[in-house]
Amino acid sequence: MKTAIIIGAGPAGLTAALELLRRSDVHPIVLEATNRIGGISCTIRHNGNRMDIGGHRFFSKSDRVMDWWTELMPLAPTENGAGFHAIHYQNQQRQVPAGPAAPADPDLVMLVRPRKSRIYFLRSFFDYPLALNAQTLRQLGPWRMFKIGIGYLRARLFPRRNERTLEDFLINRFGNELYLTFFKSYTEKVWGVPCDHISAEWGAQRIKGLSLRTAIAHFLKKTFGRKKSSGIAQKETETSLIERFLYPKFGPGQLWEHVADMVINMGGEVRLGWRVTRLRMEGNRVVSVQATDPHGASHNFESDYVFSTMPVRELIRALDVDVPGGVLTVADGLMYRDFITVGLLVDRLAVTEPDGSPLKDTWIYIQEPDVLVGRLQIFNNWSPFMVADPSKVWIGLEYFCYDSDDLWKMSDGDMARFAIAEIEKIGILRASDVRDTHVVRVPKTYPAYFGSYDRFDEIVRYMDRFENLFLVGRNGMHKYNNQDHSMLTAMTAVDQIVAGQIDKSVLWQINTEQEYHEQKK
Repeated sequence: MKTAIIIGAGPAGLTAALELLRRSDVHPIVLEATNRIGGISCTIRHNGNRMDIGGHRFFSKSDRVMDWWTELMPLAPTENGAGFHAIHYQNQQRQVPAGPAAPADPDLVMLVRPRKSRIYFLRSFFDYPLALNAQTLRQLGPWRMFKIGIGYLRARLFPRRNERTLEDFLINRFGNELYLTFFKSYTEKVWGVPCDHISAEWGAQRIKGLSLRTAIAHFLKKTFGRKKSSGIAQKETETSLIERFLYPKFGPGQLWEHVADMVINMGGEVRLGWRVTRLRMEGNRVVSVQATDPHGASHNFESDYVFSTMPVRELIRALDVDVPGGVLTVADGLMYRDFITVGLLVDRLAVTEPDGSPLKDTWIYIQEPDVLVGRLQIFNNWSPFMVADPSKVWIGLEYFCYDSDDLWKMSDGDMARFAIAEIEKIGILRASDVRDTHVVRVPKTYPAYFGSYDRFDEIVRYMDRFENLFLVGRNGMHKYNNQDHSMLTAMTAVDQIVAGQIDKSVLWQINTEQEYHEQKK
């Protein structure tokens, strides 16, 4: 029997393991350096409450991924009356089973959740994306709205032809004034560098087809268009504008823990606390992988295939060959943005909906320049089962930093106090209403599109020569993939193994926005 060593138990690694077991005779061994399942798609548990690191909407324009999710976790019967949920794709209507009326495990289900995200700016809420209504006009004022309109028209008539940076990308789609008002400071808070130092490829990867034009068209269609089915596929809708999504009852980690259990029950292996330290190469193949177990002992695993989701910088340093100097330079110059979430359990928030009811947002972008917090999640709104006491509000304050920053080095207590003071300063809550806190640090959460990234093709060309080594997932490819795209890279790699035809260029094309590149041409 052949063996695949899979580095990392995140969405890409676990998808690869399950797909291999289902479709081949390859034995997968998943080696995960931490003690968590799911990578950043894990669920953190604290005193009966659950946290989602970064927020994971289970939504994809890929039929294959949507079917994969709903097969493993059917829709909760309470989400519809007939035991089926209609998912409308572009050219057809498909019926995805929601499971039996009384599933064997009523907790192992997907909920259909409404999406609501807003921007908090000038100590008030703005719709995301901006709605052209009287409230927005009052909040921004007629003069700023006029400048936004003029800026957009100028961008359409005289676009920046050489679209190299994220600043070029955003101004071409939103105009200079809207860029300065709602994009520049928040993006620089997230990445810690100016927008004109970030590659335009980041915009193509994350913002994709969104522009002021598409946002206006979506608003008009939503306001005046004919109401359609409540299907969740929304394939004609830009990802940033979707209105509902699937979500595991107990957070994203619930699905990936279920997948890990399936892998083990089908004969695969998932080993936590095992850190890969070396890949032994012979010619253009990886012949074995060396890893350290939780007790510090070193072990060697012979490999027919290797799937790597570990950071590219660490992977290249782990190769036991003489890597060309240029490739090492690029790898060492790759940068990552690290991430801190501060969970706060509070009696109530100091802000409400206009009718006085609790906020409906899943997350809120904090645009205020006088605080470091970048985003706020309300876990109750992702799933009511994320909070143990429904009378409380369980929120997550998100900070973007480098592991060399003072923020990262703070003690948990100091970090919690700092976060509480910031969120109280901007009027979201009162410190006296906080009942519990929990701090989670996640290194290398966001692969950055600056540093040596402009030479990343050198790494791709070098690594693709190793015929049985597949780079998949977000950090494995140093590509800011969503969860579904990470899964698709693993699925596609398994497709090639099963077919016996390897073409790694296909992996690098996943989540490449062809429309964006055609527009540039």
